[in-house]
Amino acid sequence: MNKAELKKLIITSLEEQGFIVNNDRIELPPNLEKNQIRKLHEAAVRHKRESANIRLIKKEEDLIRYIANGNEINPEKINPSLVKVTSGTIEELLFRYASLHWSIPVSSGYGRRLRFIVMDSYHEKLIGLIGLGDPVYSLKARDTWIGWNNEEKKQRLRYVMDAFVLGAVPPYSYLLCGKLVAMLAASNEVREMFREQYGGKQSVIQNRTHDGSLAMLTTTSALGRSSIYNRLKYNNRHLYHKVGFTKGFGEFHFSNELYDEIYAFVSKACKPTSKHHLWGEGFRNRREIVGKCLKALGLSANWLNHGIQREIYVVPLAKNTRNFLKGYDTRLNEFDQSVDDLFDFFRERWLFPRAIRDKRYMSFNSETYMLWR
Repeated sequence: MNKAELKKLIITSLEEQGFIVNNDRIELPPNLEKNQIRKLHEAAVRHKRESANIRLIKKEEDLIRYIANGNEINPEKINPSLVKVTSGTIEELLFRYASLHWSIPVSSGYGRRLRFIVMDSYHEKLIGLIGLGDPVYSLKARDTWIGWNNEEKKQRLRYVMDAFVLGAVPPYSYLLCGKLVAMLAASNEVREMFREQYGGKQSVIQNRTHDGSLAMLTTTSALGRSSIYNRLKYNNRHLYHKVGFTKGFGEFHFSNELYDEIYAFVSKACKPTSKHHLWGEGFRNRREIVGKCLKALGLSANWLNHGIQREIYVVPLAKNTRNFLKGYDTRLNEFDQSVDDLFDFFRERWLFPRAIRDKRYMSFNSETYMLWR
């Protein structure tokens, strides 16, 4: 594909997704609502499903057995457990399959990665997903909340992880189990599994051994303001703290069939940005590839600013999280919040009241969850 053809394809794709394309920027439709935001992501979600089709379509009949029918669930018997996802297992397939149902394309996470499925051990069904990866380096709202300078951040960002996927699947989502999954991400068990996986590991660039401490999580809402994280408390203490909004930069709007053409063009026409030799060869990430493509085609790099701002949350895992991340304290005074204790609180505060007043969960049919039937 030549430059003129690719340029036309990019503009057409953006307009079909619903963006208003100008020379120096792209704009969102006016008075944007959550359903419109979902529509903007449809092409990227569809492409991700099509890419996963080859491997997962043959497994769908097996995987759908882990999705409950609503009438199978007795809220009084729900018993959540965290299951760590490892490569080549049914848990990994289930994590990948369920993440394809999110209304925005789910990242694979960056760098270090720790994934969990939350299972209902009584009903033997999937409740939800937790995916943790390395946080982005530049996130002003997070850094302001901590009070970091650049040197402090460089030394201690390794004690932070980002939740790149966090949520419940139906019918548990009707029972507000998205809140439960968000709570369990802050559990003792997640910290312990992080310590087990990364304690004693040496960083590639700084050649420094990690002591296995996890001080804080970050996450962003999928569709503007979040009804799940807002006012989410445990024993009268907020678990998730709103600290600001993202600036609306990213490349999801190029992450459909279009990306393959962009990558093919950039591979031939552009050179990777110089970086540390220990990171390996090639382009750093998808954003660099799209940015280089736009520049080579004479299009504005501002087109990477899709304008969809997401609310940023921080989740301190210790009483002295900020002092630890600033380097004032050398040890964390961690909160004690086990999976069982968090669930006991959730059950009385949200699960039982919801199950009594809203019976929609009972009519959910797992067959409607299938992607390729």
